Amino acid sequence: MSVARVTEIIASSPKSFDDAVDVGVARATKTLKNVTSAWVQDQKVLIDGGKVSEYRVTLKVTFVLE
Repeated sequence: MSVARVTEIIASSPKSFDDAVDVGVARATKTLKNVTSAWVQDQKVLIDGGKVSEYRVTLKVTFVLE
């Protein structure tokens, strides 16, 4: 039997939502052990001068406790 924990991470990218997810997952796996999944809870964009300047995602990252 295992026990998992979920933590929230906000990541951003100037390229796309997909890239923001990749950035968030890459950073989470540097700090957290046994990351098993992540789901996108929310997506937002920052707008500067009438154009999208940054894509942001809120991720729920699941990892199994040792």
